[in-house]
Amino acid sequence: MKKQVVLYKKLSPLQMARLHAQAEVTLIERLDADGLARLRDALPRAHGLLGASLKLDAELLDLAPDLEAIASVSVGVDNYDIEYLTERRILLSNTPDVLTETTADTGFALILAAARRVVELANMVRAGSWNRNLGPAHFGSDVHGKTLGIIGMGRIGEALAQRGHCGFGMPVIYHSNSPKPAVEQRFNAQYRSLSELLQQADFICLTLPLTAETERLIGTEAFALMRPQSIFINISRGKVVDEAALIEALRAGQIRAAGLDVFEREPLNYDSPLLQMDNVVATPHMGSATHETREAMARCAVDNLLAALAGERPANLVNRAAWKD
Repeated sequence: MKKQVVLYKKLSPLQMARLHAQAEVTLIERLDADGLARLRDALPRAHGLLGASLKLDAELLDLAPDLEAIASVSVGVDNYDIEYLTERRILLSNTPDVLTETTADTGFALILAAARRVVELANMVRAGSWNRNLGPAHFGSDVHGKTLGIIGMGRIGEALAQRGHCGFGMPVIYHSNSPKPAVEQRFNAQYRSLSELLQQADFICLTLPLTAETERLIGTEAFALMRPQSIFINISRGKVVDEAALIEALRAGQIRAAGLDVFEREPLNYDSPLLQMDNVVATPHMGSATHETREAMARCAVDNLLAALAGERPANLVNRAAWKD
C-alpha cells in the first residue's frame, strides 16, 4: 500500500509525477483558511509532508500520529520545532546547496541596486522626471574596492564573498560563530568581532539563520555602530533585524541605504515606512526565485521525502538525532 503524502506546495509536473508514482498525494494549493482546514483534515492519515512557508508546530502535528517525515522546500528550518520532531522520530529535511549561488546573486544585486540607487533613478526615468544631467544629489556610491562585511559565513556567505573579492576587488571581513581558515585563505578574508565589523564595513550583509541567538541580533545598538556611508543588506531572515530600529537608523541618517529581501512580517505591509524611503530597495523574498533553482529545490525535497518514506536516511537530514540505524 502506498503511503500518504500531503503536499502544501505546488510542484512541477515532473516532481508531481515522481510523488504520485510512489505515494498517495493530497495537494493543497493555497494556504488560505480553506486550505488550512483541508490540511488539518488530511493530517491524521499523513505519513509525509512536503512544502514551505508554513509554521508546523506541535499543536498541528499532534493531529498526525503516523507522520514519518517532513521535507521542507527551503534551507531555513525556523518554521519547525526540531526538538519536538526529534522526540517523535519525525525526520526533517531541507534543501541546502541548490540555492546557494542564486541567493548570493540576489544579495549582490541588492548591493549594486542600493549603492547605485538603481530603483530610485529608474523610477525617475519612468516618471518622466529625467530632464537634465545627473548632479551630486543623485550620485550613488562605488561598490568596487569597498569593504564587504558578511555576518554569517556559511554557504551563501562564502558565495557572496567570492563575488565581492573576485569580481569587485572588495576586501572581505566577516563575523561567524568561529573563524573560517579556508575562507580566509581563499578570499583573503579577515575575521572580526561583530562590533568591529559593524564599524569597519561599507556593506554589511546578513547571511545567517534565524535562531534564538540571532533573533533581533541587529537592532538599535548595532545600527549606532555603523557609519553614515554604510549600506545594509539582509538576505537571511527578517526577524534577525529589529525592523523599527532599521527604520529609525535610515530616517536619522545613521546608514546610507538598505537592500532588503526579507522582513519581520511577510508579505510586507503596503504602508510600511520602508516603502516610503528612496534609499531602500525592497524585494519580495525572491532570493531563490529562479525557474532553475526552484525546480532544483523541489527535486531535492522530493528526493529527501521519498528516501525517508522508504526507510532510507535523507541526504539532507536536519535532525540527525531522529535517525535510527
